Amino acid sequence: MFTQTCYLLSYVKYGDNGAVLHCFSADIGYQSFFARGIYSSKNKKKPYLLPLNLLNITVSKPNAQKGISTASKIELSAGIHDFNDVKINSVLFFTADFLHQILREEHQNDLAFNEIEEFRHEIALNNHNSHISLIFNFLKLSGIAPLFKDEKYLDPESGIFRDQISHPLFTAEISQLWKHFLTAPQTYSIKLQRAERNAFLDSLMVYYHLHFSGFYTPNSLAVLRQIYE
Repeated sequence: MFTQTCYLLSYVKYGDNGAVLHCFSADIGYQSFFARGIYSSKNKKKPYLLPLNLLNITVSKPNAQKGISTASKIELSAGIHDFNDVKINSVLFFTADFLHQILREEHQNDLAFNEIEEFRHEIALNNHNSHISLIFNFLKLSGIAPLFKDEKYLDPESGIFRDQISHPLFTAEISQLWKHFLTAPQTYSIKLQRAERNAFLDSLMVYYHLHFSGFYTPNSLAVLRQIYE
């Protein structure tokens, strides 16, 4: 038997009572598991299926081929609790949607796993900007963050700062925020007002679309925005 500790990124119901869980584990990276009977009336584990919950999933043996392993046991990791705040839950749903896209081909990556752990810690402290920091930090982890230069405007396509604006979202103010995040020793300590948060997040989505193959803005962003208004 082999137990993996992993963050739940998404899940989909399969058949009458089963579900396929898509997770990111500390030992292997992106993994999918079949949870048999989790939707049955007698099963008490369905409440575990909340975005970015840390789960201990036991299988007969690890699947190194990125196939679907059948989970024989699913437990909530110690110290993980549910959030009752609607705003925090909307942030978790959006962040899980984002991570499900960018981690699908990722193997074991301690830095990525630890970044999610740091995000969970920050969101538990009611840091409502924490998803912004995580999304930005994954640019650095992926090696696609822009290069800091003194010029005024960030060109999102080239990842270089230039003297002339090249994209309407990347104004002088937003480009300055990019510089702030690039040079900050701890991005989670950066405070953003709602307008700044929305505009900067939009620019992040554009940047990912240009630099991460197949990336699209998660639909849950619209829900997140609606709840925060």
